[in-house]
Amino acid sequence: MWTMPFVFFNAILDYLQNKFYKLSNGMFQVKKKQFFVNFTTITLFGAVGTLISCGIISLGVTQFFKKLDIGSLDIGDYLAIGAIFAATDSVCTLQVLNQDETPLLYSLVFGEGVVNDATSVVLFNAIQSFDLNHIDPRIGLHFIGNFFYLFLTSTMLGVITGLLSAYIIKKLYFGRHSTDREVALMMLMAYLSYMMAELFYLSGILTVFFCGIVMSHYTWHNVTECSRITTKHAFATLSFVAEIFIFVYVGMDALDIEKWRFVSGSPGTSVAVSSILLGLIMAGRAAFVFPLSFLINLVKKFPKEKINFRQQVVIWWAGLMRGAVSIALAYNQFTMSGHTQLRGNAIMITSTITVVLFSTVVGCLLPFL
Repeated sequence: MWTMPFVFFNAILDYLQNKFYKLSNGMFQVKKKQFFVNFTTITLFGAVGTLISCGIISLGVTQFFKKLDIGSLDIGDYLAIGAIFAATDSVCTLQVLNQDETPLLYSLVFGEGVVNDATSVVLFNAIQSFDLNHIDPRIGLHFIGNFFYLFLTSTMLGVITGLLSAYIIKKLYFGRHSTDREVALMMLMAYLSYMMAELFYLSGILTVFFCGIVMSHYTWHNVTECSRITTKHAFATLSFVAEIFIFVYVGMDALDIEKWRFVSGSPGTSVAVSSILLGLIMAGRAAFVFPLSFLINLVKKFPKEKINFRQQVVIWWAGLMRGAVSIALAYNQFTMSGHTQLRGNAIMITSTITVVLFSTVVGCLLPFL
Protein backbone atom coordinates (compact mmCIF):
# COMPACT_ATOMS: atom_id res chain seq x y z
CA MET A 1 0.00 0.00 0.00
CA TRP A 2 1.38 3.34 -1.05
CA THR A 3 1.70 5.66 1.94
CA MET A 4 2.05 8.82 -0.15
CA PRO A 5 -1.21 10.42 1.09
CA PHE A 6 -0.14 10.08 4.73
CA VAL A 7 3.21 11.74 3.98
CA PHE A 8 1.35 14.29 1.90
CA PHE A 9 -1.03 15.10 4.75
CA ASN A 10 1.77 15.68 7.23
CA ALA A 11 3.71 17.80 4.76
CA ILE A 12 0.81 19.86 3.48
CA LEU A 13 -1.09 20.42 6.69
CA ASP A 14 2.22 21.90 7.67
CA TYR A 15 1.99 23.44 4.25
CA LEU A 16 1.16 26.19 6.69
CA GLN A 17 4.82 25.83 7.57
CA ASN A 18 5.83 26.34 3.94
CA LYS A 19 3.19 29.05 3.61
CA PHE A 20 5.36 30.91 6.13
CA TYR A 21 7.84 31.62 3.34
CA LYS A 22 5.16 32.60 0.87
CA LEU A 23 3.34 34.96 3.22
CA SER A 24 6.55 36.54 4.48
CA ASN A 25 7.71 37.07 0.90
CA GLY A 26 4.30 38.40 -0.12
CA MET A 27 4.24 41.00 2.62
CA PHE A 28 7.77 42.13 1.73
CA GLN A 29 6.86 42.49 -1.95
CA VAL A 30 3.32 43.89 -1.84
CA LYS A 31 2.84 47.67 -1.84
CA LYS A 32 1.83 48.24 1.76
CA LYS A 33 0.22 51.64 1.17
CA GLN A 34 -2.36 50.09 -1.15
CA PHE A 35 -2.81 47.21 1.26
CA PHE A 36 -3.57 49.40 4.26
CA VAL A 37 -5.74 51.82 2.27
CA ASN A 38 -7.91 48.86 1.24
CA PHE A 39 -7.59 46.97 4.54
CA THR A 40 -11.31 47.28 5.37
CA THR A 41 -12.28 45.94 1.95
CA ILE A 42 -9.75 43.10 2.23
CA THR A 43 -11.10 42.16 5.66
CA LEU A 44 -14.68 42.18 4.39
CA PHE A 45 -13.82 39.94 1.44
CA GLY A 46 -11.41 37.68 3.34
CA ALA A 47 -13.30 37.26 6.64
CA VAL A 48 -16.98 38.12 6.13
CA GLY A 49 -16.95 36.78 2.57
CA THR A 50 -15.41 33.50 3.70
CA LEU A 51 -18.13 33.05 6.33
CA ILE A 52 -20.83 33.73 3.70
CA SER A 53 -19.22 31.32 1.25
CA CYS A 54 -18.87 28.66 3.96
CA GLY A 55 -22.53 29.04 4.91
CA ILE A 56 -23.75 28.70 1.32
CA ILE A 57 -21.55 25.68 0.57
CA SER A 58 -22.54 23.96 3.83
CA LEU A 59 -26.24 24.58 3.19
CA GLY A 60 -25.93 23.40 -0.41
CA VAL A 61 -24.12 20.16 0.35
CA THR A 62 -26.61 19.43 3.14
CA GLN A 63 -29.46 19.62 0.64
CA PHE A 64 -27.80 17.89 -2.33
CA PHE A 65 -25.61 15.22 -0.73
CA LYS A 66 -28.52 13.73 1.20
CA LYS A 67 -30.04 12.82 -2.17
CA LEU A 68 -26.87 11.04 -3.28
CA ASP A 69 -25.67 7.69 -2.01
CA ILE A 70 -22.29 8.76 -0.63
CA GLY A 71 -22.42 7.34 2.88
CA SER A 72 -23.26 8.80 6.25
CA LEU A 73 -22.21 12.40 6.88
CA ASP A 74 -23.26 14.36 9.96
CA ILE A 75 -23.76 18.08 10.52
CA GLY A 76 -20.11 18.46 11.53
CA ASP A 77 -19.00 17.00 8.19
CA TYR A 78 -21.27 19.34 6.22
CA LEU A 79 -19.96 22.39 8.08
CA ALA A 80 -16.40 21.18 7.64
CA ILE A 81 -16.98 20.83 3.89
CA GLY A 82 -18.08 24.46 3.83
CA ALA A 83 -14.85 25.54 5.54
CA ILE A 84 -12.74 23.26 3.32
CA PHE A 85 -14.07 24.67 0.06
CA ALA A 86 -14.24 28.25 1.29
CA ALA A 87 -10.41 28.31 1.25
CA THR A 88 -9.14 29.88 -1.97
CA ASP A 89 -5.77 29.81 -3.74
CA SER A 90 -5.40 32.86 -5.96
CA VAL A 91 -1.70 32.38 -6.74
CA CYS A 92 -2.38 31.75 -10.44
CA THR A 93 -4.25 35.02 -10.84
CA LEU A 94 -1.53 36.96 -9.03
CA GLN A 95 0.99 35.73 -11.61
CA VAL A 96 -0.83 37.61 -14.40
CA LEU A 97 -1.58 40.77 -12.41
CA ASN A 98 0.88 43.64 -12.22
CA GLN A 99 0.66 45.56 -8.97
CA ASP A 100 2.16 48.66 -10.64
CA GLU A 101 -0.51 48.69 -13.36
CA THR A 102 -3.45 47.48 -11.24
CA PRO A 103 -2.52 48.30 -7.62
CA LEU A 104 -6.09 48.22 -6.30
CA LEU A 105 -6.94 44.89 -7.90
CA TYR A 106 -3.63 43.29 -6.91
CA SER A 107 -3.91 44.34 -3.27
CA LEU A 108 -7.51 43.09 -3.05
CA VAL A 109 -6.77 39.69 -4.63
CA PHE A 110 -3.58 39.16 -2.60
CA GLY A 111 -5.02 40.42 0.68
CA GLU A 112 -8.28 38.52 0.36
CA GLY A 113 -6.44 35.30 -0.48
CA VAL A 114 -4.30 35.47 2.65
CA VAL A 115 -7.07 36.52 5.07
CA ASN A 116 -9.34 33.92 3.45
CA ASP A 117 -6.85 31.11 4.10
CA ALA A 118 -6.47 32.16 7.71
CA THR A 119 -10.22 32.52 8.25
CA SER A 120 -10.92 29.12 6.68
CA VAL A 121 -8.36 27.34 8.86
CA VAL A 122 -9.56 29.10 12.02
CA LEU A 123 -13.17 28.30 11.13
CA PHE A 124 -12.30 24.66 10.42
CA ASN A 125 -10.49 24.34 13.74
CA ALA A 126 -13.45 25.91 15.54
CA ILE A 127 -15.84 23.44 13.87
CA GLN A 128 -13.69 20.46 14.87
CA SER A 129 -13.46 21.59 18.48
CA PHE A 130 -17.24 21.42 19.07
CA ASP A 131 -19.81 18.65 19.21
CA LEU A 132 -22.22 19.96 16.59
CA ASN A 133 -24.67 17.05 16.78
CA HIS A 134 -26.53 18.85 19.57
CA ILE A 135 -26.65 22.54 18.68
CA ASP A 136 -28.22 25.07 21.02
CA PRO A 137 -27.86 28.87 21.42
CA ARG A 138 -25.16 28.47 24.08
CA ILE A 139 -23.05 26.28 21.82
CA GLY A 140 -23.57 28.72 18.95
CA LEU A 141 -22.36 31.68 21.03
CA HIS A 142 -19.40 29.66 22.29
CA PHE A 143 -18.51 28.73 18.71
CA ILE A 144 -18.61 32.37 17.55
CA GLY A 145 -16.59 33.46 20.59
CA ASN A 146 -13.97 30.79 19.95
CA PHE A 147 -13.69 31.86 16.31
CA PHE A 148 -13.06 35.50 17.17
CA TYR A 149 -10.69 34.50 19.98
CA LEU A 150 -8.53 32.52 17.54
CA PHE A 151 -8.68 35.30 14.95
CA LEU A 152 -7.75 38.15 17.31
CA THR A 153 -5.13 36.32 19.37
CA SER A 154 -3.38 35.03 16.24
CA THR A 155 -3.29 38.58 14.87
CA MET A 156 -1.91 40.04 18.10
CA LEU A 157 0.77 37.34 18.37
CA GLY A 158 1.99 38.16 14.87
CA VAL A 159 2.09 41.90 15.59
CA ILE A 160 3.95 41.43 18.88
CA THR A 161 6.53 39.10 17.32
CA GLY A 162 7.10 41.53 14.45
CA LEU A 163 7.61 44.46 16.84
CA LEU A 164 9.95 42.34 18.96
CA SER A 165 12.09 41.55 15.93
CA ALA A 166 12.35 45.27 15.10
CA TYR A 167 13.40 46.06 18.68
CA ILE A 168 16.04 43.31 18.78
CA ILE A 169 17.68 44.39 15.53
CA LYS A 170 17.56 48.11 16.34
CA LYS A 171 18.53 48.10 20.03
CA LEU A 172 20.54 44.96 20.75
CA TYR A 173 24.16 44.83 19.63
CA PHE A 174 24.36 41.20 18.52
CA GLY A 175 21.83 41.75 15.74
CA ARG A 176 23.23 44.90 14.15
CA HIS A 177 25.54 45.63 11.21
CA SER A 178 26.00 42.01 10.25
CA THR A 179 24.16 40.75 7.19
CA ASP A 180 24.29 37.14 8.36
CA ARG A 181 22.86 37.95 11.78
CA GLU A 182 20.23 40.37 10.53
CA VAL A 183 18.91 38.01 7.86
CA ALA A 184 19.00 35.06 10.27
CA LEU A 185 17.14 37.05 12.94
CA MET A 186 14.43 38.16 10.52
CA MET A 187 13.85 34.62 9.28
CA LEU A 188 13.98 33.05 12.74
CA MET A 189 11.65 35.64 14.28
CA ALA A 190 9.14 35.13 11.47
CA TYR A 191 9.36 31.38 11.96
CA LEU A 192 9.08 31.85 15.73
CA SER A 193 5.71 33.55 15.23
CA TYR A 194 4.46 30.48 13.37
CA MET A 195 5.80 28.06 15.97
CA MET A 196 4.31 30.07 18.83
CA ALA A 197 0.93 30.08 17.08
CA GLU A 198 1.05 26.30 16.67
CA LEU A 199 2.20 25.84 20.26
CA PHE A 200 -0.82 27.75 21.56
CA TYR A 201 -3.23 26.17 19.02
CA LEU A 202 -3.75 29.41 17.11
CA SER A 203 -3.69 30.13 13.37
CA GLY A 204 -0.12 29.96 12.05
CA ILE A 205 -1.15 31.51 8.73
CA LEU A 206 -2.75 34.56 10.31
CA THR A 207 0.13 35.03 12.76
CA VAL A 208 2.81 34.86 10.05
CA PHE A 209 0.77 37.19 7.85
CA PHE A 210 0.62 40.01 10.40
CA CYS A 211 4.16 39.33 11.55
CA GLY A 212 5.23 39.85 7.93
CA ILE A 213 3.30 43.11 7.73
CA VAL A 214 4.96 44.51 10.86
CA MET A 215 8.42 43.26 9.91
CA SER A 216 8.22 44.74 6.41
CA HIS A 217 7.16 48.10 7.88
CA TYR A 218 9.58 48.31 10.84
CA THR A 219 12.22 45.57 10.98
CA TRP A 220 13.19 45.74 7.31
CA HIS A 221 14.04 49.44 7.56
CA ASN A 222 16.32 48.89 10.57
CA VAL A 223 18.76 46.64 8.74
CA THR A 224 21.58 47.47 6.35
CA GLU A 225 21.05 47.84 2.63
CA CYS A 226 22.88 44.58 1.99
CA SER A 227 20.57 42.77 4.41
CA ARG A 228 17.50 44.23 2.71
CA ILE A 229 18.57 42.95 -0.68
CA THR A 230 19.55 39.55 0.72
CA THR A 231 16.29 39.19 2.64
CA LYS A 232 14.19 40.19 -0.36
CA HIS A 233 15.77 37.60 -2.64
CA ALA A 234 15.95 34.92 0.07
CA PHE A 235 12.22 35.09 0.80
CA ALA A 236 11.41 35.23 -2.92
CA THR A 237 13.49 32.10 -3.55
CA LEU A 238 12.03 30.20 -0.59
CA SER A 239 8.54 31.23 -1.67
CA PHE A 240 9.14 29.88 -5.17
CA VAL A 241 10.53 26.58 -3.84
CA ALA A 242 7.62 26.19 -1.40
CA GLU A 243 5.12 26.79 -4.22
CA ILE A 244 6.75 24.09 -6.36
CA PHE A 245 6.85 21.70 -3.40
CA ILE A 246 3.14 22.15 -2.72
CA PHE A 247 2.01 21.58 -6.31
CA VAL A 248 4.32 18.57 -6.73
CA TYR A 249 2.74 16.92 -3.69
CA VAL A 250 -0.77 17.71 -4.94
CA GLY A 251 0.09 16.06 -8.25
CA MET A 252 1.69 13.02 -6.60
CA ASP A 253 -1.29 12.52 -4.35
CA ALA A 254 -3.64 12.68 -7.32
CA LEU A 255 -1.73 9.74 -8.87
CA ASP A 256 -2.30 7.51 -5.84
CA ILE A 257 -4.56 4.77 -7.26
CA GLU A 258 -5.55 3.20 -3.93
CA LYS A 259 -8.25 5.66 -2.91
CA TRP A 260 -9.67 5.90 -6.42
CA ARG A 261 -10.51 2.18 -6.26
CA PHE A 262 -13.00 2.81 -3.46
CA VAL A 263 -15.07 5.08 -5.73
CA SER A 264 -14.56 3.19 -9.01
CA GLY A 265 -17.83 1.33 -8.54
CA SER A 266 -19.88 4.53 -8.76
CA PRO A 267 -18.08 7.05 -10.98
CA GLY A 268 -21.33 8.90 -11.63
CA THR A 269 -21.70 9.73 -7.95
CA SER A 270 -18.14 11.02 -7.74
CA VAL A 271 -18.65 13.21 -10.81
CA ALA A 272 -21.92 14.52 -9.39
CA VAL A 273 -20.29 15.40 -6.06
CA SER A 274 -17.44 17.25 -7.79
CA SER A 275 -19.87 19.11 -10.06
CA ILE A 276 -22.08 20.13 -7.13
CA LEU A 277 -19.05 21.38 -5.21
CA LEU A 278 -17.83 23.44 -8.19
CA GLY A 279 -21.29 24.96 -8.62
CA LEU A 280 -21.56 25.82 -4.93
CA ILE A 281 -18.07 27.35 -4.94
CA MET A 282 -19.05 29.66 -7.80
CA ALA A 283 -22.35 30.54 -6.13
CA GLY A 284 -20.66 31.14 -2.79
CA ARG A 285 -18.14 33.52 -4.37
CA ALA A 286 -20.79 35.45 -6.26
CA ALA A 287 -22.96 35.72 -3.13
CA PHE A 288 -20.48 38.00 -1.41
CA VAL A 289 -18.14 39.50 -4.04
CA PHE A 290 -20.80 41.48 -5.92
CA PRO A 291 -23.02 42.51 -2.95
CA LEU A 292 -20.04 43.52 -0.79
CA SER A 293 -18.47 45.41 -3.72
CA PHE A 294 -21.74 47.31 -4.18
CA LEU A 295 -21.80 48.27 -0.49
CA ILE A 296 -18.11 49.25 -0.52
CA ASN A 297 -18.61 51.45 -3.59
CA LEU A 298 -21.39 53.33 -1.78
CA VAL A 299 -18.97 54.60 0.87
CA LYS A 300 -16.04 55.31 -1.46
CA LYS A 301 -15.76 58.99 -2.39
CA PHE A 302 -13.39 58.87 -5.36
CA PRO A 303 -14.06 56.90 -8.57
CA LYS A 304 -10.54 55.43 -8.63
CA GLU A 305 -11.16 53.87 -5.21
CA LYS A 306 -14.31 52.09 -6.35
CA ILE A 307 -14.33 48.51 -7.60
CA ASN A 308 -15.75 48.46 -11.12
CA PHE A 309 -17.67 45.50 -12.49
CA ARG A 310 -14.71 44.19 -14.47
CA GLN A 311 -12.56 44.14 -11.35
CA GLN A 312 -15.36 42.43 -9.43
CA VAL A 313 -15.41 39.65 -12.03
CA VAL A 314 -11.62 39.23 -11.71
CA ILE A 315 -11.90 39.03 -7.90
CA TRP A 316 -14.73 36.49 -8.25
CA TRP A 317 -12.72 34.41 -10.71
CA ALA A 318 -9.49 34.63 -8.70
CA GLY A 319 -11.22 33.07 -5.71
CA LEU A 320 -12.62 30.09 -7.60
CA MET A 321 -9.34 28.20 -7.47
CA ARG A 322 -8.76 25.77 -4.62
CA GLY A 323 -5.35 24.55 -3.48
CA ALA A 324 -3.35 22.68 -0.89
CA VAL A 325 -5.25 24.13 2.08
CA SER A 326 -8.47 22.49 0.86
CA ILE A 327 -6.74 19.14 0.36
CA ALA A 328 -5.02 19.28 3.75
CA LEU A 329 -8.26 20.10 5.55
CA ALA A 330 -10.11 17.37 3.62
CA TYR A 331 -7.56 14.77 4.76
CA ASN A 332 -7.82 16.10 8.29
CA GLN A 333 -11.61 15.76 8.32
CA PHE A 334 -12.18 12.57 6.35
CA THR A 335 -9.27 10.34 7.27
CA MET A 336 -6.96 9.92 10.21
CA SER A 337 -4.55 7.77 8.20
CA GLY A 338 -3.20 7.74 4.68
CA HIS A 339 -6.19 5.90 3.23
CA THR A 340 -9.81 5.57 4.10
CA GLN A 341 -11.91 2.51 3.44
CA LEU A 342 -15.16 4.33 4.08
CA ARG A 343 -16.79 5.00 0.74
CA GLY A 344 -18.19 8.39 1.73
CA ASN A 345 -14.83 9.61 2.97
CA ALA A 346 -13.07 8.31 -0.14
CA ILE A 347 -15.57 10.15 -2.35
CA MET A 348 -15.00 13.41 -0.48
CA ILE A 349 -11.22 13.11 -0.75
CA THR A 350 -11.20 12.23 -4.45
CA SER A 351 -13.77 14.95 -5.16
CA THR A 352 -11.60 17.48 -3.36
CA ILE A 353 -8.60 16.50 -5.47
CA THR A 354 -10.74 16.72 -8.62
CA VAL A 355 -12.00 20.20 -7.71
CA VAL A 356 -8.47 21.40 -6.88
CA LEU A 357 -6.93 20.10 -10.10
CA PHE A 358 -9.80 21.26 -12.32
CA SER A 359 -10.04 24.74 -10.82
CA THR A 360 -6.26 25.21 -10.85
CA VAL A 361 -5.79 24.09 -14.46
CA VAL A 362 -8.76 26.11 -15.75
CA GLY A 363 -7.77 29.09 -13.61
CA CYS A 364 -4.22 29.02 -14.98
CA LEU A 365 -5.21 28.69 -18.63
CA LEU A 366 -8.11 31.10 -19.01
CA PRO A 367 -6.22 34.33 -18.15
CA PHE A 368 -3.85 33.59 -21.06
CA LEU A 369 -6.62 32.91 -23.58
